[in-house]
Amino acid sequence: MNEGWARASSQESVKYASNKDYRTSTFTMNVQDAKSVDDMVSFVVEQYGRLDYCVNAAGVDNGVHAPLADTDIENFDRVMSINTRGNLLCVRAEAAAMRKQTPKTWISRNGTRDIGRGVIVNIASANSFAGLPGKGSYTISKHASMGITKMAGLDHAPDGIRVNAVCPTWVRTPLLDEELQKNPEVQGMISAVVPIKRAAECEEVSDVVAFLCSPAASYINGASLLIDAAVTTTVRLF
Repeated sequence: MNEGWARASSQESVKYASNKDYRTSTFTMNVQDAKSVDDMVSFVVEQYGRLDYCVNAAGVDNGVHAPLADTDIENFDRVMSINTRGNLLCVRAEAAAMRKQTPKTWISRNGTRDIGRGVIVNIASANSFAGLPGKGSYTISKHASMGITKMAGLDHAPDGIRVNAVCPTWVRTPLLDEELQKNPEVQGMISAVVPIKRAAECEEVSDVVAFLCSPAASYINGASLLIDAAVTTTVRLF
């Protein structure tokens, strides 16, 4: 990820904080390196006392599209190392830290309920459920993310840890905006494939992430939520 974007997002978040004690920080790490991931989790716990929720969003595309028979194995290994192994390393370290914590409770209109020790949300993809011609390495890696999500949610439910995934299609990010400027054909592809003819706004993904992290989703675990405006429901002919 671009470090400048991370710092800018961190600083911007302060404007929307309602808690007077809200603090923010950034940390440079490499999801392919187990020690780097462990250091990140340790840093957060040391700085803030506990780890209530994590959102794992690191990932790369497979670049040039090619049929599976023409897959560049070195590139496949790179994509899997970041998107799959990196996701696993993050979930592993986060769950290990969360299960040491004291569970929290939430008071609702029906009384007090246990909401567990922490929440993990993986940013997967609509490609976790459907393929796209020539995008094999990415699609395989995102299918694997769903396996990680399901197994972590299952294994750590007794620890009071929930693990879910959100699965968006195209999202309006600085990277997509740059791509749209360089290649106007991308907008045509989005219009042809997405029923509402546009990419998702960032908030249309982040609001779902916030819901999954909240007590409102305390009975949702090992699940995935598609954020694709119905892209994956049928074949689009025009």
